[in-house]
Amino acid sequence: MELAKIYNENCLATMHNMPNNYVDFVITSPPYDDIRNYNGYKFEFEKIAKELFRVLKIGGVIVWVVADATVDGSETGTSFRQALFFKEIGFRIHDTMIYYKNNPMPQTGNRYHQHFEYMFALSKGTPKTFNPITEPTKYHGLANMKNRGRNGLLNYEKTERTVEKKIGNVFFYSIGGGISTKDKIAYNHPAIFPEKLVIDQMNTWTNENDLVYDPFMGSGTTAKIAHILNRKWIGSEISEEYVVIANERIKPYLTNNLFTGNKV
Repeated sequence: MELAKIYNENCLATMHNMPNNYVDFVITSPPYDDIRNYNGYKFEFEKIAKELFRVLKIGGVIVWVVADATVDGSETGTSFRQALFFKEIGFRIHDTMIYYKNNPMPQTGNRYHQHFEYMFALSKGTPKTFNPITEPTKYHGLANMKNRGRNGLLNYEKTERTVEKKIGNVFFYSIGGGISTKDKIAYNHPAIFPEKLVIDQMNTWTNENDLVYDPFMGSGTTAKIAHILNRKWIGSEISEEYVVIANERIKPYLTNNLFTGNKV
């Protein structure tokens, strides 16, 4: 298949042309709960999930960003139903991460403001890559650390504390105009990823030259970040309007990418 290309078609058509065990990493936000109109497009979740399992390499990871619509006063529960279906067909629910929006749209009525979406890290076997994001520890250097021995007594010993630690699985992002991205054209799409979210997840689960796939490419954020981080990529997007937006957005990066036009 041609790399560095957004295929203007149903993602099932794109994946049909992929061999088994082809893609290293998938990151996407699907059109869950029919909250947006894609000119009659029917989101065939179960078929898509099964194809994703087929084309993902052993050790590959999907980051599936999803939330739940509220219908007749009740959340749909779509997010967890989808996660459990992924598990049924062979994926591991490796981690349930939270995409926390620092500045969400305010809500009226008798509900708290909706601050987050789920980011399910779904792996095909044990993830082959994990480059954790770290942060400095508050205290480091030698310290008296206690541990309980087999005899049940507490022991104290001098231990060198680490300088850094893994961050937690709640990721905080500010969103909105000029924040999610500086690319003005991207805001012609109603729901764009914060670029930092894609950077964090792509750095965590992939290495340079890995192949990234986004089956719902939207405004092209995944493609742009893959270019910047030296990952190969392929995308699908059923909306011709959004393909035009995404291609215009990533055009400045295409001429400087070694993978453009290559096939694999």
